[in-house]
Amino acid sequence: MARAMFEYSKNVLQRVSFDITLFARELKKAMKRLLPHEVDELKIWVRQLVLIQPELEPCLVYLKN
Repeated sequence: MARAMFEYSKNVLQRVSFDITLFARELKKAMKRLLPHEVDELKIWVRQLVLIQPELEPCLVYLKN
């Protein structure tokens, strides 16, 4: 079940990556609801996404927690 939430969060983030405001909001939600090891995986995934979509770079501030 938990892995499903991780995949769901990635899917949502991918779909809203066109809008930095929506992306930031969904990223904050994902960081709250995922397990600690999944948060670590999500951080890696988001950093890779930022390489492809540099306009999302301001959202990296939410990964510092």
